[in-house]
Amino acid sequence: MAAITSLSFSALNQYSDRKPIVPSARTFVSNSESFRFRTSFSCHYVGVRASGSTSSMVINCMSVSSDVPTVSETKSNFLKSYKRPIPTVYNTVLQELIVQQHLTRYKRTYRYDPVFALGFVTVYDQLMEGYPSDKDRDVIFQEYIKALKEDPQQYRIDAQKLEEWARAQTASSLVEFTSRDGEIEGILKDIAERAGGKGSFSYSRFFAVGLFRVLELANATEPTILEKLCAALNVDKRSVDRDLDVYRNLLSKLVQAKELLKEYMDREKKKREERAETQKANEAFAKCLGDHQYAGN
Repeated sequence: MAAITSLSFSALNQYSDRKPIVPSARTFVSNSESFRFRTSFSCHYVGVRASGSTSSMVINCMSVSSDVPTVSETKSNFLKSYKRPIPTVYNTVLQELIVQQHLTRYKRTYRYDPVFALGFVTVYDQLMEGYPSDKDRDVIFQEYIKALKEDPQQYRIDAQKLEEWARAQTASSLVEFTSRDGEIEGILKDIAERAGGKGSFSYSRFFAVGLFRVLELANATEPTILEKLCAALNVDKRSVDRDLDVYRNLLSKLVQAKELLKEYMDREKKKREERAETQKANEAFAKCLGDHQYAGN
């Protein structure tokens, strides 16, 4: 239960240890090995039509007979499309995340859904918080998702829609989605059906983060609520607990690394300012000395 009660997306003032290193996110990467297969199952998740509801969404799926790109090809696509340098503390984590997401993205059982999208958007926004340029941060997001051959706009739209829905929920209404109609309720029902063995479903750590983000926005972060929601969605709560703990540790170490980077940048800025002041003083002294010599002549 500690994995649930200790994770907060709004504040990260509880750090693990204070080792002066820039951490790798390898613990966040799946243990799955690289793989290739000849036929992939691609699905664009626009949504589900909920019975009795005016809201409608459609799932468009198609079988694609083509080689699945390798991890290196996906990473190469990202680096080719975004050519500007990325600070090491951010780039290290991004490269690890794109490996994990590639392995998830090209599983036979993978199918995009808004909970997964919310999870990734939450992870990305947290990891890239404090990035030197807001514009570059948005462009990196766009090119990252495109490198995985998915739609970055769809990620943002679905994540926002799910966030808005979650804010209007209570602890009880969250777990009662099966008895209600609506666009998001239809999406959750579809996930539950697929996770229950009636379709393609591939659990991932991004899904776990998205699930907890929904609970947080609904102010329903009690472990018992998560347990009920996992049961309703046919998702293993132990896996969710484990992955949320991994994410919490990753964020803690990244915050620490950002602090160390900020301290370094502040020191370098101070040194530059001191050098500039010294140079100005020397130039002023030289000018004064030159004026004095000229007056003496």
